[in-house]
Parts: sequence; C-alpha cells; structure tokens
Amino acid sequence: MTAGGPPTGPPTGPPTGPPTGPLTPQDAAQDRLRRWRLVLGGDAADGTGHRLSGRDAAMDGTLAALYEATGGKSRPGRGGDRTAGLGASAPSVARWLGDIRTYFPSSVVQVMQRDAIERLGLSALLLEPETLAAVEPDVHLVGTLLSLAEAMPDTTKETARTVVRTVVEDLERRLSARTRATLTGALDRAARVARPRHRDIDWNRTIAANLKHHLPEYGTVVPERLVGYGRASRAVRKEVVLCVDQSGSMAASVVYASVFGAVLASMRSVSTRFLVFDTAVADLTDHLADPVDVLFGTRLGGGTDINRALAHCQAALTRPADTVVVLISDLYEGGIRGEMLKRVAAMKAAGVQFVALLALSDEGAPAYDREHAAALAALDVPAFACTPEEFPEVMAAALERRPLPVPAPE
Repeated sequence: MTAGGPPTGPPTGPPTGPPTGPLTPQDAAQDRLRRWRLVLGGDAADGTGHRLSGRDAAMDGTLAALYEATGGKSRPGRGGDRTAGLGASAPSVARWLGDIRTYFPSSVVQVMQRDAIERLGLSALLLEPETLAAVEPDVHLVGTLLSLAEAMPDTTKETARTVVRTVVEDLERRLSARTRATLTGALDRAARVARPRHRDIDWNRTIAANLKHHLPEYGTVVPERLVGYGRASRAVRKEVVLCVDQSGSMAASVVYASVFGAVLASMRSVSTRFLVFDTAVADLTDHLADPVDVLFGTRLGGGTDINRALAHCQAALTRPADTVVVLISDLYEGGIRGEMLKRVAAMKAAGVQFVALLALSDEGAPAYDREHAAALAALDVPAFACTPEEFPEVMAAALERRPLPVPAPE
C-alpha cells in the first residue's frame, strides 16, 4: 500500500473475526456491530463505535484502499484522518491483490478486482508481470487483458497467456462435455430417416412410435413405422458460423464464444467457422484448435460494422439449408443499417438458420439497439441474451430447426 495507508499482509495483532459456535446475545450484538463497522467504513458517522483489530483491521484496510480512496487520498466527505489507496506502484498493487485473496472468497475477489480496474484505473498496472501474477483469473480479467494486448510489453505477454489459459481451460472443463453431448444428440435426431436399413434402426424410438400397435396376445409390437439414423454419421452434417462482435462491451461474450468455437471445431460432424469483427472482419477459424490463440487474435474495442461481417458469412455459404449462423452482438450498427437486415432476410430465405445473441455471458443483455432487435424479430429472428449454460440447448434447437428456447421477458 502507499505510505500511511492501511496495513498489508497477515495481521500481527490478536486474530479477530466472526465468532464460532453458538452465540450468546451479547456475542450476537457484537458480531452485528462488527459487520456494520466493516460495511460502513469506520468514519465518525458510521454510528457503531466498534473498533477493529487483527484480521478485521487488515480486511478493513483492503476495503478502504479501494472503496474509500481516490488516488491515495480520502474521498471528500469522509474522515480526513483516514488515507488509503493503491498508488501507482506495481508492488503495492500486487500486495493488495494478495491481501484480498487472503481475506475474501474467490467470487468476492473477482468483484473487487473488477472494481479496482474501473474505479482506480489499474489497467496500466496489469501490464506489469508482478501485478498480473497476483490476480484471481476470471472472464472479465481476460477481457481487460485482451483490450491491453497491443500495449503489452514482451515481458508480460507470457504471464498474460498463462492467466488467459487458466480461465479458458476452466471453461472448457465446465462446458465442453455437456455441449458435445447435447449437440451430438441433436445431430443424431436431425439425421434420422423414415426407412432405415436394419442395422440403422433406432429400436427404442421405433417401439415408442408403435406402442399403439401392441399385440398383448403375442407379447409384441408391430413396427408399422421404423425410426432410424442416417448413414452419414462420420460426414459433416451441419455448418456453423460464429460471427462475434469484438467491440469493447462484448468482451465476456468473445471469451465464451472462443471456447464454444473450439468445442464445435472438435466435432467431426460439424464444420465450424469463427469470425470476429469491428469495422473489419477477421477469420480466426484456423486457430480454433487453441481458444487462447483465438482470443489473442481479437482486437477488443473500436467501431462496429455488422453488415460487412454478414457479407462475409453470406459469401461463404455453400449449403444454406444445413447452415446455422450465430451473430453475437449488441446490434449497434456503424455500417449500412438497411443492408444488414436485407442480408439476414436473404440468408433466411436461402434456408439458413439464423440466431442473434445480444450477449453470451452470465450478465444478461447489455445495452443494445432495440430498434434493430425489433427489426430482426420481424424477420423471425428473436434477439436475446444467452448464458453459457443455455448455449448448448440454443444450438441444439437451431440444428434441429425447431423453435429456439428464448427466455421470457422480465
């Protein structure tokens, strides 16, 4: 921390913290005061009169450095004798990052890191290897690092790739198995034929489809209608184009989309293309074997030309009736608005399944162009936000050409 700021590192005084075991009424009252004191920040106006020591005092220091100070000075209207702040020093920030990981759970650490980047302008200090090595990796941090990639010195790039890879591998572990299982099932269902060869008959579904022809006296079912699978199990059945807006507000969506793109690319029955765009379009399909390479091939920030991106998608269509185009964008168009909608309509008319996602993240829909969303809805293309957990079902519905599971409006 800066000189005169709150303590850093493990507390040296007697440990304090939430009481353990059954609480007496007096202990419960003290614990409530303790919690309110941590929430209110300790100024004279907090009204608790509670003094902190040990671990509680150190925890309070980490909170004060972020939420009570600006540039190392106490905020106007707060107690003038309290000073805090992270200062413009990579070592002090690295110590603070270590402190918050000591005192708070991972979910809280990620929120505090995000607040520190936004409130105190710590983006530049993330270019320091010492600072970067101390952070708790998460999707939002990856977005910040990608936006800084061009300014990142060579000494920091390898550390940054390690942080990004940690997040990507965690997402792959969490999302890949369910995505493959869901989409494989959808592809199998989409490939079923009504007159299968004997070895291609799906007996479970055939029996279910013919239960009304059950003959109890013979203990059998007469299969008047056979249900089976197509013979093209190893051939490419569907083509998927992920067209991802890389403007700054879409950072989390870019991270998740790259992971899903890699998963789709690993499925032999799906041909996957991955495009990112701002005012230009970059085809990162060749990098899908490693989503980290995809992410470092993006350039977060800048303008948006959705029409130009969709022109690339349209020109690359070879099997429109077997193609799903997924546009991930907040729909703020800097290009030719009318042309964008005409391209969507033309692709739909050719048989393309078109999906418009306002976000692919856990935060819900960001600010988006409602006029464009309404225009897409009029083309039978609902635009909605989608969480990573919901994305496999959305893709399965698109592959099977059934209605998309659009969430109900709040």
